[in-house]
Amino acid sequence: MSLDRMFYPDDVAVIGASNKKGKVGNAIMRSLKKKYSGEIYPVNLKEETILDIPAYPSIVDIDAPVDLAIIALPAKMVPDIVDQCGSAGVKNLIVVSAGFGEAGRNDLEREIKDKMDRHDMNLLGPNCLGILNTSTGLDTIFNPPDRQDRPPSGSIAFISQSGAFGAATLDWFSEAEIGLSKFVSYGNRIDIDEADLVDYLSTDEETDFIIIYMEGVKYGRRFFEAAKRCGKPMMAVKSGRTEEGASAATSHTASLAGRDKVYHGAFKQAGVIRARDIREMFNVAKAVSYQPVPRGDAIAIVTNGGGAGVMATDELVERGLSLASLSVETKKDLKEAVEEGVISEHATLDNPIDIVGDATPERYERTLKAVLDDENVDSVIVVILFQSPTLDERMVDVLDRVEKNKPVVVVAPGGRYTHKITAKIEDAGIPVYQTPAEGVQAVWGLSRCCPGSGGVRRTKDI
Repeated sequence: MSLDRMFYPDDVAVIGASNKKGKVGNAIMRSLKKKYSGEIYPVNLKEETILDIPAYPSIVDIDAPVDLAIIALPAKMVPDIVDQCGSAGVKNLIVVSAGFGEAGRNDLEREIKDKMDRHDMNLLGPNCLGILNTSTGLDTIFNPPDRQDRPPSGSIAFISQSGAFGAATLDWFSEAEIGLSKFVSYGNRIDIDEADLVDYLSTDEETDFIIIYMEGVKYGRRFFEAAKRCGKPMMAVKSGRTEEGASAATSHTASLAGRDKVYHGAFKQAGVIRARDIREMFNVAKAVSYQPVPRGDAIAIVTNGGGAGVMATDELVERGLSLASLSVETKKDLKEAVEEGVISEHATLDNPIDIVGDATPERYERTLKAVLDDENVDSVIVVILFQSPTLDERMVDVLDRVEKNKPVVVVAPGGRYTHKITAKIEDAGIPVYQTPAEGVQAVWGLSRCCPGSGGVRRTKDI
């Protein structure tokens, strides 16, 4: 059955809605009231109103069709509530309650599955946060907005098997102003699993890039077939790489973590970008949200510190990327800049290009213009050590002014003074990273999105 009405409902019922702060049903009501423009129907057996909205004693008492019901009640009550929703004609359910398979109550999960199959329903969860659709304001997350921020609208969809990790990631994305189209926490997967979500998001016009955190997949073949036909770049963070980690994952969300080598090979065959950890995922997501997709994986490095250039080169080569071979025209242009006194005679004019420690904004501008015009260059990593007395906030204008027809990422290690300037660089639309390794992670992720890299193909630029 289609998931459209789960992600784009005209009306939502909250079963277990509450006026009492600290209750999950109260937090969900507050989240929905903040931005959701559809009808909200609180369901509470005792209260006449919830947050000034008329309440109903049961889902069957609502005298209007309901597209989506969110269930926030103790686990033992959920099977009967699912049956009531089916009788009321509700076709989409989100069960945020915990206490099911992850707590050894597989019997409750089987009972719920039987009832929802009988009524031909979609169910997300249990043991999940549910959905955030930034374009409609649908927000079923029970973490209060004053404790967990929501990111702005964007083109990245993030789906997470872990609700807690998903919530923390939303905070990080919000702080970095990385926009999301959808967030889905899917929990124990009684019904809807990662394959269903990938299939749905592959046709979602608001989504260009899909990120998934998983501990294991429910049906391996179904998931990897969905990933192959997705048509959009996907990145996965899979925990449980070790035997001990896999064991912990099984007890966490009742998932089968599986052998990591099998997953690694399947990701590669399906064209799924695999991020090793959360930081790498975040670094790539930031690059994807800011920059276009490159044509290939030939990288140029421009730096005012030789050591940083060497570190970036090592990381780049180890990740299977290549140092771009600068064209004859580019080398000629750089030599002319040396003769004109714009670039120091001590500079290294081959890739990585070291314009040495006394580099000025003007030197960076001339160098970047030459490199970005080079047809042999697909992406550029710009290392800037702002501790140099020759550099200041004029670098923001330089980076904003150069023709960015290719991905550009900045690496700027440092503290207070550096952060003051790099915040303005990111405001200009260029992602900034703290270390050479992180900058390389960013261009590596971008290059895996392009047709020439052997990775998945894009339907359009981000």
